[in-house]
Amino acid sequence: MEHVAGLEDKRRAPTSTARKAWLPLMIDVYHLQKRPPDAGRCRLWSLLARTDIAERTVGRVMALTKQVDDDIPHVGKPDSKKAPGPHPYKATAPHESWFIDGRNMAFALAGVKWWSLIILDGSSRTMRAGAVAPTEASWVALMVLDTACLRYGAPKTILSDSGGASISEAFEAVCHRLAIHHEPIVSTHGESYKNIMETHFNGQRRLYDYQFSLTQTPAACEQVHQTFLHTYNTTAHQGLLKEACDPPMPLQVLGAATGRMYTPDELTHKFSHALFPRTTNQHGCVTLHSYHFSIEEGLPKTRVLLWVYGEQLRAVLDNVVLAEYHCRYDWRTRKGTDLRDGVWYATRFASPQTSLLPLNAQETLVLYRPRPLRHQARLPVAAQQLWRFELVHTG
Repeated sequence: MEHVAGLEDKRRAPTSTARKAWLPLMIDVYHLQKRPPDAGRCRLWSLLARTDIAERTVGRVMALTKQVDDDIPHVGKPDSKKAPGPHPYKATAPHESWFIDGRNMAFALAGVKWWSLIILDGSSRTMRAGAVAPTEASWVALMVLDTACLRYGAPKTILSDSGGASISEAFEAVCHRLAIHHEPIVSTHGESYKNIMETHFNGQRRLYDYQFSLTQTPAACEQVHQTFLHTYNTTAHQGLLKEACDPPMPLQVLGAATGRMYTPDELTHKFSHALFPRTTNQHGCVTLHSYHFSIEEGLPKTRVLLWVYGEQLRAVLDNVVLAEYHCRYDWRTRKGTDLRDGVWYATRFASPQTSLLPLNAQETLVLYRPRPLRHQARLPVAAQQLWRFELVHTG
């Protein structure tokens, strides 16, 4: 009987054990995937915190979920880029090199696209500090650098792109006083990838842009931004995974390593600035040392931050500049002097009521209160009343 073997029935099922993804796992991945809908499988695998599940299994479940569930928000992919070669600024130790960059995010608050500014450590990939602001201004870059140095100490080198706030004279001066070598990366043929903070913004886009798009106020945006920094620093990083770090989480890889530490007073002197938290009164005014001045009538009883840098004072709330004044800071007495020439900005905090004292660009409202003399005779009640402002013409 020839060729009888070819007529026998053959099982067409695979001989190996079928790979399975249990329904509870699929449900967990489904709900997790809806929060950061464009996050990669490595990030979601880390967020699941399941040691019995492989990263590839999570990737298969994610691919299946996107095919069968229409309610998964789908975020558009950017144009693909060529894979970069070996990184020329690879750090070998924490705080050897930091990277700073700003990203104009894809969503808007009140019609304005906000910026995310972050400092990243090149060795552990830890995001040192970050802030969101309506503009990529030098004061924002300095505030982020100040926060990072206060927490972790100063690095040896900081790298940035060749534009924006990080190449301002003020930023350069602070780096010089802190003995930080600042190296701008000039991009003429796509060298911007060398600033690894720029490439890490892809992680922000994929992990949290959907959450950013749901925010309605600067305070909510800032809260989401801080949550992103914490999530990024405490979940697995694919680069650290490839380097066999255990665990592959930036904050764990960093450990207790610090750079050159400075006291808050030393940093204040190095930055040549002073920070003063103040609470406005019922008229939206604050007092700084001997000066009483207006910030925003629409913000009574509100905590604001007064940032004095060089010869400028800026009043900031939720990273929004409300007003600016000319101001000199005396380091011997640690007090502001010569406060004048105020500029108020139109913000969403503006009061809907018309001011009783309308101003123009040539007028400033500042009240100077000199130190009272000792043994001063008690004045009548009417003379003791303090005027709200003294109108000073500056031009």
